[in-house]
Amino acid sequence: MASAHASKGSGWSCARVADVDHAGRSSAANGRSRSGRAAGIQAPTGCARAQFRGVSEARRRDLSSLKTAADRLDLDRLDAVVYNVGVALDDPPRRETVDGHELMFGTNHLGHFALTQWLAPLLSAASAGRIVTVGSFAARSERLALDDPQSTQDYRPKRTYGRSKLAQMCFGSELDRRLRALPAGLLVQGKDAGAWPIVRAVLDPVVRGGQLWGPRVFGLRGTPRREPVPSHMTDRAVAARLWAVSSELAGTDPHLGLR
Repeated sequence: MASAHASKGSGWSCARVADVDHAGRSSAANGRSRSGRAAGIQAPTGCARAQFRGVSEARRRDLSSLKTAADRLDLDRLDAVVYNVGVALDDPPRRETVDGHELMFGTNHLGHFALTQWLAPLLSAASAGRIVTVGSFAARSERLALDDPQSTQDYRPKRTYGRSKLAQMCFGSELDRRLRALPAGLLVQGKDAGAWPIVRAVLDPVVRGGQLWGPRVFGLRGTPRREPVPSHMTDRAVAARLWAVSSELAGTDPHLGLR
C-alpha cells in the first residue's frame, strides 16, 4: 500500500515548493491561527514541514473524527485547503475503512467530501478561500459505476483507485458549480500530478474555479499549465448523482453546509 499525505510524496513536495516560492516564509495560504501565526506550513532551516493539528484522528479514516480534526485547527479562517490524502492498493484483497467503506473510495473521495462540511465556515470566512482537489492521471481512462461505487461486486484495485480519483475530480467540478450559485468566494481547482500545479492552484490569482492544472509534459512532469477538463469529469448528471450517493454514505448534510 502506498499513501500520499501532507508529509510525504506530492503533499510534502507541495509544502516545500510553496515555502521556496515565498522565499522561506511560512506559506501555502493554509490559514492564520487566532494567535496570529501562519498555520499549517512552517519552514525550519529553509525546509517546509506540514503540521496539521488533529491529523492523527483523521488518519484513522473515521469520518466521525473529521469534525474534531477541523475544530483542532484553532483558526479564524482558512485561506486554502488541498485535498491530497490518498491511498493506492496494487493487489487484492479488498479492504475497508473503520466505517466500512472501501478503503480507496473512502479515503480518496469520501473523506474529502465529508471534511468540506466542517471546513466550510473557515473557508467562507476568508476573503477568497480556495479548495484544490488533487486528481490523478488514472482517472482519465475510468468511468464511475455509481450502482457499485465501493466495488463490492467487482473489485479490481487499479480500476477502483482510478474511479476513486475520478470521483474526487467530479466532486471538485460539482462543488465549483454549486459555489458559483452561492454568495461565497471559494475556488475549486483540479490537479493531475506534481507539486508545482498544486502550489499554483493555491497561490496564483490567475487560476479560476473549475480549472484543471497539471504538469506540462504528458501530464506527468514539467511546469504547470492549464489543461482542458475531460467531459466525463464535468458530466452534471453523473456529478449530481455522485454527490447524493456520497452524502448518504458519509452521513453529511446534503449541502455540506454551503447554503
